[in-house]
Parts: sequence; structure tokens; C-alpha cells
Amino acid sequence: MRYQKLKGMVDILPGESEQWQYLEATAQRVFQNYQYHEIRTPLLEQYDVFARSSGDSSDIVSKEMYDFQDKGQRHVALRPEGTAGVVRAYVENKLFGPDQIHPYKVWYHGPMFRYERPQSGRQRQFHQIGVEALGSDRPEIDVETIAMASNFLQELGLTDYKIVINTLGDQETRQNYHQALVDYLTPLAAQLSADSQVRLHKNPLRILDSKDPQDQEIVAGAPSILDYLTTAAQAHFDQVQELLTALNINYEIDHNMVRGLDYYNHTIFEIMMTSPAFGNKEMTLIAGGRYNGLVAELGGPDVAGVGFGMGVERLLLVLQAQTHNLPQLSSPDIYLVTVDETVTVAVAKLLSQLRWAGISAERDYLAKKVKAQFKQANRLHARFTLTLGEQELAAQTAQLKRMQDGQETLVHLDDLTELIAKIKKG
Repeated sequence: MRYQKLKGMVDILPGESEQWQYLEATAQRVFQNYQYHEIRTPLLEQYDVFARSSGDSSDIVSKEMYDFQDKGQRHVALRPEGTAGVVRAYVENKLFGPDQIHPYKVWYHGPMFRYERPQSGRQRQFHQIGVEALGSDRPEIDVETIAMASNFLQELGLTDYKIVINTLGDQETRQNYHQALVDYLTPLAAQLSADSQVRLHKNPLRILDSKDPQDQEIVAGAPSILDYLTTAAQAHFDQVQELLTALNINYEIDHNMVRGLDYYNHTIFEIMMTSPAFGNKEMTLIAGGRYNGLVAELGGPDVAGVGFGMGVERLLLVLQAQTHNLPQLSSPDIYLVTVDETVTVAVAKLLSQLRWAGISAERDYLAKKVKAQFKQANRLHARFTLTLGEQELAAQTAQLKRMQDGQETLVHLDDLTELIAKIKKG
């Protein structure tokens, strides 16, 4: 039987994983400047954690969730996104208590699962980096979140992106706009896609997010939510715009933009980019917004939240397409060339000493000839080689060879400090 990975699953191999680590390390460095700290939540949650938070009208719940009965007959699901699990942890661990600093800021990274058609930059197991700030309903934290996302992209060397914002308003706004949208779409219901006909009765705002070309033509003439904002919702959105302008963050407003999950309200945003990685089509790199009712929905107090998520695979495609200087496989500082079996113990001891001293070192494990070992050192892009045989051990000296130009330097094997210093100096 030939075993192979499941459709929509991808192996991340050495040489690739270094690029993932680079993104994660950059995220950690940038997010810590904003006082966000890492949280790790389970891959597997109760089904209702996602069903209640995402809404049964979302594609995630209705079509894409990996859910099943476990051996205890519990209805569970692999996480399709990161926010709901973070909020569940926030509620369960009572992180809303008075002894906690608010807003409670966290970031996460890891695999998510959605049963959808695999495509470039999105597999059935995909990976997200995201942030959540819980405990403030102020527009300042909305803008900080957008600014941090922009800061992260710039740290990666990306600048040619576009920030698009919108507001979904407060509950009264949503109720008023819901009715206006239903009044507009109902006479056109027969022309809508099958999915949008269902959404018309469950959550008509989701129709604005439809990818169906016919739906997109219809919603182009739909009323704008910006015309239904309450005084409070308008004030919140106005201050978001004022703060973005004050921070010299360029943005556009798209009144038809919604989020794919039902828990969002007030400020939402997307950061988009046109890249050869997507056939020079504009694609979303980062998306997020405010979700003031989600904590209460999952059993906690009425606490506001705001955050964003980004797809790691999609972001890596952009960086690779721009010939970004992404890290590759790390190379050894030194390769110890073993002349014959008589020195293998001495080589093993020296190799261990170098590694414990913080030097990346390697040797042959296949009993190769000396010439083949030098070829292996070249393939590994080793910075130095050190050839060891009986003669070198007897004299306690050996030639340290710099592979870049062949320059050789005599080193004393009984003075490990000297050898380490020469390797680190380069």
C-alpha cells in the first residue's frame, strides 16, 4: 500500500520550516512591543464553541467544519479559526477578573482546519497567526490593532499593501440595516445564488460577502450600512478614522465589506495586496475587527474584544514571490573531517565540546572517504573544516580551513578556546 498525505494537508520540510519560524519570531518581536503575550489553545474543542461564536449561517459551521463524535460521544471539532478558542480560554480561566490587566492582550499561532477546496495559499490544514485584545470597547484599541498589523508587515519588508476599513455598527445599527437589506434583496431573491437565498432569511449581511458574480452585481446596488449608523456607532467610527489619520496610516472605506464570522461589530478591516503569487490579483493578507458580544455568548461577562488573523501560507507566498531574503537551512560552522576510524572517538569528543560551546558542528556518519567528506562539507555550506587523523592527534594541532577562500590556520587541539574564537571570528 502506498501511503500519502490526505488531500489538503501539506508536509513542511526542513528548509521550509525555517521560514515559518522566521514569521513566528517576527510576530513575537513586534507583538511584544505592544504588550501582547502568547497563548496556546487546544486544536480540539467542543463543537458549540465554534457553532455559537461563528453563527450557523457561516460557511465555516454549515459546510467546512471538521466535526465528529469522539469515543465519549461528545460532539467535538477541530478548530477552524483562532478567536473562539481564545475567548473560551479567557472565560474558562476567569481572565476577566479584577486582578488581570485589561485589555487582556494575547497572540497565537498554529494550525486550523476547514474542509474546503484546496488552493494556493489555503489548504484544509492551514496556519494562522492572530491577536486578540479583550476588555476595552474604545476605538483606540481598534486602531492599535490595525497599526500593529501594519507594523508587522513592514517588519517583513512589505510596504505595497492597502488597508480597507468598514463598520458594522452597534446592535441597533445592525437591526435597522438588517431590515433595509432584507427589503432591498427580497424582490431580487430569485436571482441570488442558492447559498445567498438561505442567508437572506438567516443573516442577510453575509450576502455582501458572497463570491458569486451574480450576487456581487446585486449587492453593488444595496443600501450602505454607513447610512444606518446610530449616533454612538458613528462617533466610534469617526474616532477610528481620526486616529488612523493622526498615525499617518492610509486607509480606504468599503461599505460592503463584512467579515465571514457572525461575531463582528463596529470596526472591521482587511489588509490587501496585489502580488505575482496570486496572479497579480488583489488578495487579503490580514483581516479582523471588533467582536463585543462574543465573550458573553461563550458564557463570560459582557466584555468587548478586537483582533485579527492572517494566513501564514498566503503570507509566505507573497514573500517568496518578492524574492524576499527568507532564511534557508542553517549551515554548520565547522565540519570535522575524519581521516580514518582510529580517530573517531577523538572526533566525537571534540564535536561534543564544540556543540556544548555553542558552535554548530557536523561530521561524517557513513564512513566516507576524505574527499567525499569535503564534498559533503561543501554541500552543507560549512564555514570551516578541520581535518583530524593520527598525525594531528599526536601533534595536538590541525589545520582549520575556511571554505570560502581555502585559507588555512594552524590551531591547537588542546586549546579549545582558541579554536572557538577563530570559528566565531570567521
